[in-house]
Amino acid sequence: MSEKKEPLNILKVRDEHGPLQFASDGDNFRLQAGTHASWLKSEEFDQKDLRNRIEPWLTSLVQSEHLSLLIGSGITHAVHRIATGSGAHGMDRSGYDFGDLGEKIFAAADKEAPKVGRAEANIEDDLRVANELLRGMEIVESDKSGALKERIEKTLEDFSASILKNETSIASSEEARREQAFNTLVTFLMSFASRTGVRDRLNIFTTNYDRLIEAGAELAGLHLLDRFLGNLMPIFRSSRLDLDMHYNPPGIRGEPRYLEGVARYTKLHGSVDWLQTGKDIRRFGLPFGAGSVEPYLQAPGLGDATAQKLMIYPNAAKDRETADYPYVELFRDLAAAVCRPNSTLVTYGYSFGDEHINRVIRDMLTIPSTHLVVISYDDPLGRIMQTYKEIGRPSQISLLIGPALADLSTLTENYLPKAAIDKTTFRMSELLKQRWGTERPGDQNPSGKDQPTERGDSL
Repeated sequence: MSEKKEPLNILKVRDEHGPLQFASDGDNFRLQAGTHASWLKSEEFDQKDLRNRIEPWLTSLVQSEHLSLLIGSGITHAVHRIATGSGAHGMDRSGYDFGDLGEKIFAAADKEAPKVGRAEANIEDDLRVANELLRGMEIVESDKSGALKERIEKTLEDFSASILKNETSIASSEEARREQAFNTLVTFLMSFASRTGVRDRLNIFTTNYDRLIEAGAELAGLHLLDRFLGNLMPIFRSSRLDLDMHYNPPGIRGEPRYLEGVARYTKLHGSVDWLQTGKDIRRFGLPFGAGSVEPYLQAPGLGDATAQKLMIYPNAAKDRETADYPYVELFRDLAAAVCRPNSTLVTYGYSFGDEHINRVIRDMLTIPSTHLVVISYDDPLGRIMQTYKEIGRPSQISLLIGPALADLSTLTENYLPKAAIDKTTFRMSELLKQRWGTERPGDQNPSGKDQPTERGDSL
């Protein structure tokens, strides 16, 4: 029986010329042969060495003038594993049936997947091909179009059910583990969202369909600003005004100040609770962890709403104009947020499998003052390292890949900035500098007892 291979970790931060590869054995690490780090005294090191190297660097990047966070499916898998001990349902195409045309749909999806940057097709690719085929069959008035339409609707129902199943598993897990999972998620979000009022708002982008980030934001007291307006059944609006949240400081007249704990939120691929109703796109009331979307579609005002009208990318819209909407608006938000000077983009759990997102990231890095931080539990298909090499701007990219670096619990406990603590630390440093900044080294009392200050009080 062969021994289990040690997981490989990849690190590149600060001024390192290239990625460092190291293996982990618990809390002890060893550099791979052929790699060298000037900040290490030997090939063996521990978590304290990594923290001293990573945490100050990430803290400085998070304080960039513009900060964006791109979250992929890795966050769902990480939180699901903490809460339940097992991985979440992914985008695997197994278990979905398109009927007699299934084999042709799968074959066409396999050919289309590489064009959008994926080595293997998933259910998104299958749905895209099936929708295109359905549109063609309806144009030629094929007798089989009705059967294919039913299959697509059933596939969307099953797909939405698998998304909700991940939510249900987390929500119904053991209380202690569920609390640990959500506490870790809250810490992760607030490490980026706790920015001072003088900084630009954090922009959160996600390719996920579930509402895990929304649930974590509610627990954290984090206000999310998106394109939806309304309370009972919010409507997606293209005319996105620069809305924000302010407060008036007591006893101060003048301009109001930015409220802390506010972030802008964009779901690039839609959501399981977005629905196309007539000419509008609405977000309907679907509880976190609901068993099915169907009971919540039976409401006045939703008309003939079915699972086929769910705004899951790619949706089943019949015309190209509707198919592109609202996704073109969402991707425009992504480009506008990250392609700016002095901007930092942090990705977590994103495998670089969406070429339309990768294109925006490449454009961002053409601006010399921008920086990309890639945090991922693994890189099984090698797409992250391939993209890193293709972009060719190593000085603008930081990498934290592998379980020793990107495990969500390890990451939040050791490497991500503690925003609230950092603010207090900065204030303390300034206070100490004012008190002892002019003190000479020889002024210390040899007896070790406290000396009175010039004001006459003891420290």
